[in-house]
Amino acid sequence: MPLRPEWLDEVARGTPNADEEKGMAMRTTTLGSSGPEVGVIGFGCMGLTASYDLATPRDDATSIGVIHQALDLGMTLIDTADAYGPDTNEELVGRALAGGQRERAVLATKVGLVMGGSTPAALSGTASPGAGRNGRPEHVRKSIDGSLRRLNIDHVDLYQLHRVDPAVPLEETWGAMAETVAAGKARYIGLSEVSVDEIRRAQAVHPVTSVQSELSLWTRDVLAEVLPYCAAQGIAVIAFSPLGRGFLTGRFSSFEDLPQDDFRRQLPRFQQDALRANLAIVGRVRDIAERVGATPAQVALAWVLAQGERVIPIPGTKTPRYLTENAAAVTVELHAADLADLDALPAPEGTRY
Repeated sequence: MPLRPEWLDEVARGTPNADEEKGMAMRTTTLGSSGPEVGVIGFGCMGLTASYDLATPRDDATSIGVIHQALDLGMTLIDTADAYGPDTNEELVGRALAGGQRERAVLATKVGLVMGGSTPAALSGTASPGAGRNGRPEHVRKSIDGSLRRLNIDHVDLYQLHRVDPAVPLEETWGAMAETVAAGKARYIGLSEVSVDEIRRAQAVHPVTSVQSELSLWTRDVLAEVLPYCAAQGIAVIAFSPLGRGFLTGRFSSFEDLPQDDFRRQLPRFQQDALRANLAIVGRVRDIAERVGATPAQVALAWVLAQGERVIPIPGTKTPRYLTENAAAVTVELHAADLADLDALPAPEGTRY
């Protein structure tokens, strides 16, 4: 059912009706074929402390409130990582989940991406600027204890390998990840930004519950092989940056719109010439949003949800009204013609990293 236009106006003003918000029941799915039940839209915490708009002072009280609101809205998969900050994101999430909130969340964190690390990461489509990789088993064993300490918990629900370290056999890294399950420090383990061959190699050691990869209307690489394989194997796909790092919302019309000290200023797709060309994608998404009575962000998320029953987008935001808007994407109905138009969008100008 399309959203009421007046409700969208309320979202834009930051004043959605409380009863309407409560009635916006989040659908659920399972994290993999045997994992816990989660909302079909989760919450990515990275931007609360890292990468985006670093010149603006942190407002931890608001961020904690946003995490609580996400849980209220049924966005129960809460995703963080030791690399975000580094460390500060897990500390923030730990404070947010104190006082009985932990039981409401399916908590995921990651290991293996080291900010400023000595192991260089190739700046390619599966890397992150300024990050190194460390997949040594001893690093995994040490890092899980550090994450649990910062999160102030005794186990995480999902422990993910942030990136495969090319200097360490995946089987060795994944074996150490499996040790965290055997020790009761993690319930399930997952991979991030991997190929089908790497998933198979990991599966030979221990079951893979999830694969986290970038997936959005302007990043569709996983649709070719990884997503179909995961669907066949009962593996969840956790889609990060489902809003194109905010670009698909229509918020940015020029390079100068990007906040200072924001890592998007380093990314090829956000450079002025590429950004100008990519605005055509946003324009077409906006047209479809108007047609279905939604916002561009909701259409972008609804398209990701349409890619499979165990595809779970994890948009992030620091703003309560944007969080409510994102959660309401579950109410957006895209018909076959809408999906066909979105599938036909041109490829973006510029690589991811």
